[in-house]
Formats: sequence, C-alpha cells, structure tokens
Amino acid sequence: MRETNVEALYAPAVARNRAPLLEAITPMLPAEGLVLELASGTGEHSAYFARALPGLTWQPSEPDPRLRASIEAHRAAAGCANLLPPLALDVTAADWPVARAAAVLCVNLIHIAPWAVAEAVVAGAARLLPAGGPLIFYGPFKREGRHTAPSNERFDAMLRADDPAWGVRDLEAVVALAAAGGLAFEQVIEMPANNLTVVFRRQAPAS
Repeated sequence: MRETNVEALYAPAVARNRAPLLEAITPMLPAEGLVLELASGTGEHSAYFARALPGLTWQPSEPDPRLRASIEAHRAAAGCANLLPPLALDVTAADWPVARAAAVLCVNLIHIAPWAVAEAVVAGAARLLPAGGPLIFYGPFKREGRHTAPSNERFDAMLRADDPAWGVRDLEAVVALAAAGGLAFEQVIEMPANNLTVVFRRQAPAS
C-alpha cells in the first residue's frame, strides 16, 4: 500500500480487481437504495463503485481511523453526491450505526480476520437486509476443503503465520453459516487472480 499524501492511500490490488468486481456485482445489486460496504480499506473501491453506480447510495465503513481518513480523501476527490462519509463500524459490535441497507458488500475481509468476524458479518447482514437483499463476499476461498490455486495456498499459509485465527475460508462453511443466519446461497462467480464473488440473498421470515 502506498501513500501519495497525508491521507489518501492506494492498494495495488484495487486497480487490478475493481473493474471485474464492478462487472460481477452490478447485476446483483438493486437499482436504488443504500449499499453498505464493510471494511472499506483505502476507500478506492467505494469511490469507483459510487461513480459507476449513481443510482445507489454508497456507504463505506471502516474501524481503522487512518483508513477512514483515506476513504474520506478519496470521497472528496471523487465528488460523488451518492458517496457518504465513512462510518466507524466494527462488525463484531452488537449494534451497527446503520439501521437498514439494500445490499451489503464485503471485500477481502473474512480471511484476514478470525472466524467470529464472518459470523458477525452474516448476523449483521441478516438484521439490515430486506427479503431478497444481497450479501456479497469477494476474496479467495477453498472449495471442498481444497485450495483453488497454489498461490492461494501460499497466501493462506502466510495469513496463518501472522495469526492462526486467520486464513482462507472454506466456501462450504460460509454457505452453511449464511444459511443458518437466514441468507440463502445464490451463486459463485469466478474472478481473476483465483478469487470468487459469492452472492447470498436474505430469505423472507417464515410466516
């Protein structure tokens, strides 16, 4: 990650993945409403998506104050009326500073965090989303307990060396977690660099 001024930060992977990711998620999103982006990082995705999808209100969030400053810098540069100031949101908190969302996007989070974070993301999305609202994950996953590429296996080992609670997640475990939380698996989209976009939909409460 490089820093070009005191606030705006840039992650090299964003320039590579933002266009394919936008193409993947656009058909999954509603035509209007608020999209809550969890762990927005540098804020580059938020600015790019908000410019490309002016009918949606984009709400970035990030617990790290330095990264929130970067998000705000990118927001100011983008000049998009539909891009809101970043929220200080820790997904593991009992209450989130958002009452509802039409969609929830989670990019490159649950493998760089303990499993409790994945549990919290699903629980939070279940609280906020309407019936049919999407929860979208993007990042590397294992499938049927196996890595999809040697590079992902090396990345997983690096993550676990940093923190044994981190690591590339089993897709089937995430699907089961979401189902238990009332979010039905919809589809997997193969992405560049051995990543996946995984889409879930909030199920209507049983009557």
